[in-house]
Amino acid sequence: MPLSDGIDIADRVAGLNARYRHHAATAVMERALRDPEVGEVALVSSFGAESVVLLHMVSVIAPGTPVLFIDTRMLFPETLAYQREVARALGLTNVQLIRAADAEIARKDPDGHLHQNDADACCALRKAAPLEHALEGYDAWITGRKRFQGGERAVLDFFEVETAGRMKINPLAHWDKNDLQEYITENRLPRHPLVARGYPSIGCAPCTSPVKPGEDERAGRWRGAAKSECGIHFIGGKPVRVKDAAQETDKKEKVA
Repeated sequence: MPLSDGIDIADRVAGLNARYRHHAATAVMERALRDPEVGEVALVSSFGAESVVLLHMVSVIAPGTPVLFIDTRMLFPETLAYQREVARALGLTNVQLIRAADAEIARKDPDGHLHQNDADACCALRKAAPLEHALEGYDAWITGRKRFQGGERAVLDFFEVETAGRMKINPLAHWDKNDLQEYITENRLPRHPLVARGYPSIGCAPCTSPVKPGEDERAGRWRGAAKSECGIHFIGGKPVRVKDAAQETDKKEKVA
């Protein structure tokens, strides 16, 4: 059950940041999964290029932690296969598949071409709204955001307020690319197969293209469009919360 202790979430987040400010990422993750001031926690994972780092940390500390995987039904086949491979390899026992309801897809994107005409609306339908609904029972969720990614992320703390009743946890906030690659190598973790084919950032197949040498690693996401976020975290530099009740009739089911 979500926390109901009456303590203002901003005060709770400030206290957590003060307490764990100088801790390493693995320690922050461990505390996040066990500290009663955090409450009920889920890890949201895209099973993308670097997702295996947080997934491995969770598998070591608490493999039964809910892992929410958003299947937009437009993911690369390689991502779906990688999700199954990683879940088995790491012994994750509570991976939950999050999807928009069939009726909503039929009503708002019957021909599957919404991404071509309105990418923001497509992301809201297939990602942001289903996730919002799935997170309703949690006090906090773990993200893979990092300061080196720039923009709004440049000043990330380990803990941050998302809504009046929920916080985000960013254990890797202070990590850089080398930290990530070293962790993957040292722990002999499986890599997403598309990384070797020029996809350092992986989203939906229609909206992700290979990145050329010298380009930013997110240059292949929504290439040619004035868009850089899917809406789960930010659109236009501002947090986005989707509350359309009709979009919240989503599916949640266990996957291997």
